[in-house]
Amino acid sequence: MNPDNPFYGKSVAVTGKLDNYTRDGIQARLRELGAKPVSVVSTRTDYLILGVRPGNKLTKALALETTILSEQEFEAMVS
Repeated sequence: MNPDNPFYGKSVAVTGKLDNYTRDGIQARLRELGAKPVSVVSTRTDYLILGVRPGNKLTKALALETTILSEQEFEAMVS
């Protein structure tokens, strides 16, 4: 775990189907980065990673002005 990465200590939700990760895979990757994977978007959610065919989490994240990242943006931030 590198505390210098942008996800360290952050709460991150995921919605939709991702190209490069299963649901368990993205959660494991987030934990490796020191992030806390969450299943619900709330005022305490720092990021939402957006996949194909997103669900209600996207609507909630937009309303709460949560930072929304595509899978490609997420990958770019951690590489």
